[in-house]
Amino acid sequence: MSAADAKVPRPPRAAAMPFIMLTVLIDMVSIGLIIPVLAPLVGTFTGDQGDHAFWYGVITFAFGFASFWGSPILGALSDQHGRRPVLLLGFFGLALSFIVTGLATALWMLVAVRLVSGAMQANAAVAQAYVADISAPEERAKRFGMLGAMFGMGFVLGPVLGGLLGAIDLHLPFFVAGGLAVLNAIYGVFVLPESLPPEKRRPADWKRANPLTSLRQLRELHGIGALVTVIALAGLAQFILHTTWVLYTTFKFGWGPKENGWSLFAIGVMSVLVQGGLLRVALKRSTPQRIAVIGLLSSTVCYALWGAATEAWMMYAIIGMNVFGFMTQAAIQTLVSNAADDSAQGRSLGAVASLNSAMQVFAPVIGAGLLGLVSDLPRGDWRIGAPLYLCSALTLAAFVLAVRHFRRHPAFVSSSAPHAV
Repeated sequence: MSAADAKVPRPPRAAAMPFIMLTVLIDMVSIGLIIPVLAPLVGTFTGDQGDHAFWYGVITFAFGFASFWGSPILGALSDQHGRRPVLLLGFFGLALSFIVTGLATALWMLVAVRLVSGAMQANAAVAQAYVADISAPEERAKRFGMLGAMFGMGFVLGPVLGGLLGAIDLHLPFFVAGGLAVLNAIYGVFVLPESLPPEKRRPADWKRANPLTSLRQLRELHGIGALVTVIALAGLAQFILHTTWVLYTTFKFGWGPKENGWSLFAIGVMSVLVQGGLLRVALKRSTPQRIAVIGLLSSTVCYALWGAATEAWMMYAIIGMNVFGFMTQAAIQTLVSNAADDSAQGRSLGAVASLNSAMQVFAPVIGAGLLGLVSDLPRGDWRIGAPLYLCSALTLAAFVLAVRHFRRHPAFVSSSAPHAV
């Protein structure tokens, strides 16, 4: 090689699925680490189970509230400046959140750090926009499934590791998670390429970057309509489940961090198997619309069964039953993504993230409130499942609305049908 050749700069790496998949995997492992131990950590600052449920609800509410206002802003910034810098901001925000949480000595510190991390962390929506940037419309369903598989893989590795570490010391998983978030930031700085070329970027419209305007924008997308309500109801049910799972299993079965870690491991395994493989098979045989409808019906049944479970092993059996439920989110994301033009993927998927964040605001208030009402009941009592019965009712309503919407918009159904993958 000549001296002249040596001075020729290398072209930037082309954005591709392996880059963002590794980023999401590390991100989800770090998040998964703290899930089995955050609720027990809150319990160290409270007295009875009623107070435990209340303060856990406050802390999870703080994260959702901040994320609700921050997601559309970060989505708009990613449309203007690219996905990479916004992802890096999220990684550093997560690292700060985990480390300070591990060092917390009072409840107010936990509330404050969840506000900060919620405002800075919009990695899921930006990662989805990254995938949309590098994928043709007919590839998005498959690739959103692959991304979902990475989320699931993170929940395979993270919670079980967090449960095992938490059994040693409740603070240890937070420091390990903080270290992983820092590792992800270093990977992002030196390896992760940008996915949005300058010619496809657009200036941030700050009037449209508030969450309420962002939510209205979803209704402007062709063929979406009532799906906004479907997303909201299904998201609220999902976040109530997320908010209450650890406390519910603790109150009903006496589970600790280790048991909850293994249960979340099972959920992660199912997510990987379904979104990493079975979803692809389903898309060859059906449309995203049909998959979404079947998934909502499956989730309706499984939420009710989780609430009614009388033995711990039943929780695992129901996880295995909910195959189509794990496909729902990827199917709906595909419909929204395909309805938006290439220059607005970040804002559109950021709007979905805002809608989910709004539900994340309400979920802990509702879920923890219901658990607080039943916290004095003896272990095994079917009424402790009250939050999950509500999840079932919400998902049933989403199912009915989705069926009605797809019947009224047959042109949209046929135009969104997936190509062979």
